[in-house]
Amino acid sequence: MQAIKFDFEPQQVTLGDCVAEVIHQRERLGRLDLAIDRAIASAPAEKRAVVEALQAMRGVAKLTAVTIVAEVGTFQRFRKPTELMGYTGLVPSEYSSGSREAKGRITRTGNAHLRHVLGEAAWHARHRPWLNVRLKKTLPTLPAGVSEIAWKAQERLHRKFTKLTFHRKPPAKVATAVAREFVGFIWAIGRLAESHATASAK
Repeated sequence: MQAIKFDFEPQQVTLGDCVAEVIHQRERLGRLDLAIDRAIASAPAEKRAVVEALQAMRGVAKLTAVTIVAEVGTFQRFRKPTELMGYTGLVPSEYSSGSREAKGRITRTGNAHLRHVLGEAAWHARHRPWLNVRLKKTLPTLPAGVSEIAWKAQERLHRKFTKLTFHRKPPAKVATAVAREFVGFIWAIGRLAESHATASAK
């Protein structure tokens, strides 16, 4: 590939600066990826197990899985999925007056970083359920039960996304509703992986 050359020097200088910045950012991302890999390798076995298990979910690759584990800590502290949903701030607010109760937009009082990555992952539910190359390699290595939960999540979340879209709900509200249900499956996989890691250590 032939390098681009500009006759006008300021254009050539600007191009060179942009190319240098792209190279710099690519190297920076490479260093960060290696740092994340080292952090996973040095983490307790229970944490590593959850990071690996969460990647059975479509829309959850290594970085998202690490973020979830870092923000949640241990899944055992949440007795029910609704408690984890409340922690993320994805539950609807409630208003009451006498005997009347009404639900409003999500509370947004929980963990904002966690809520963001879950919202991004929820968009994958717009695609029909299927197993890509990464999932086909990952699922056989995980504890029994994880793949079943992950596949059930794909089917159920896709149905929900499709149904809400069909009813002309705003895309942002659709993604939020799917993300809230997504949390329930993450809770189930997280607790299962933690229990399996604990039992294997004994």
